[in-house]
Amino acid sequence: MVRPPQPLSPLTKLSKLTTLSQRFNSAARSTRLTAHLGLWLAAAFGVCFATGLLSHAIQHPPGWFHWPARPVQLYRVTQGLHVATGLACIPLLTAKIWSVYPRLFAWPPVRDLPQALERAAVALLSAAAVFELVTGLLNIAYWYSAMPFGFLGAHYWTAWLLAGALLLHLAAKLPLLRRTPQRPAPAAAGAWTRRGVLALAGSAAGVVTVATAGQTVRPLRHLSVLAPRVPGIGPQGLPVNKTAASAGVARVDERYRLIVTGPGGRHALGLTDLAALPQVTADLPISCVEGWSAGARWQGVRVADLLRLVGAGGLDLTVTVESLQPSGPYRTSALEPAVARDPLTLLALRIGDEPLHLDHGYPCRLVAPNRPGVLQTKWVAALTAGPR
Repeated sequence: MVRPPQPLSPLTKLSKLTTLSQRFNSAARSTRLTAHLGLWLAAAFGVCFATGLLSHAIQHPPGWFHWPARPVQLYRVTQGLHVATGLACIPLLTAKIWSVYPRLFAWPPVRDLPQALERAAVALLSAAAVFELVTGLLNIAYWYSAMPFGFLGAHYWTAWLLAGALLLHLAAKLPLLRRTPQRPAPAAAGAWTRRGVLALAGSAAGVVTVATAGQTVRPLRHLSVLAPRVPGIGPQGLPVNKTAASAGVARVDERYRLIVTGPGGRHALGLTDLAALPQVTADLPISCVEGWSAGARWQGVRVADLLRLVGAGGLDLTVTVESLQPSGPYRTSALEPAVARDPLTLLALRIGDEPLHLDHGYPCRLVAPNRPGVLQTKWVAALTAGPR
């Protein structure tokens, strides 16, 4: 008679887990390896946090914040760094978790209150880091259906939580680097060493960066096999995040009028009227928050010239830009006075020598220097100059 298998006791399960962790142990693991990976990870997260905070302030500016129009490529660089360092954190965090893997099976799991607090802080740090990296990946892949919450708010506030937990963790762990390290045991033939693990983690971060940075750094575009957007692919050689159909702009006909309002009155301008105004050409990039950017040659009317028509030329007024798009968080945007007066801030009518494609904002769109793509309002319906 065959006896049914007996359930394992908790102590037996723990013994099996401990044995399993020992099988996956490596002489390459050490306190200094974990500390060095932590410093690399902290540096990458620090750059990512600072540039992400800057991008959030540009899109949702508090009253004290002002973002300049020059240099025109600045946001292209800062947001490219934000996405690049965020992606580089993925292999670094993976290596960091590997380096502390055996400690997950330490017994007893908590010896005293200080250790309990330390473990809770590490759990919070790890959860926040994984959440930031996963949601960031989903965002640049435009996979919003996988996030049943508002990405912007969740990503922003978790970043603050992660930054605080990281600072506390660094303060607790930095003294470990100052201790005299014990001489490591000789590694077996073919076994990983600490330097080998560091080289692998650094190389993986470098490969991920090169394989995605081409969406911002054009000389690397042919190597960017992992980039979600490749500059040059899209209508008129420019990528599109939101098409006219998805924005609810089906068509624009001859009845279109741009409404410009200011202290001196109100003007309604058709496409013929806009084409009759002085035309300006500017080479400016579209730099999106997802990390890709692409330059183009735009032709159109200076916003400053349109403001002069309604008595707002040279005045310290904020300009509200409204879209034909019926709804959405970026249906309107605001131009600070200095940006509205900048000679490179255009209401663009053409790309190169062609009228704008409908997906690029036909009949006209805002193109301003050093500005996120989501604030380069497409399908512009009205400009209104008023007090801040």
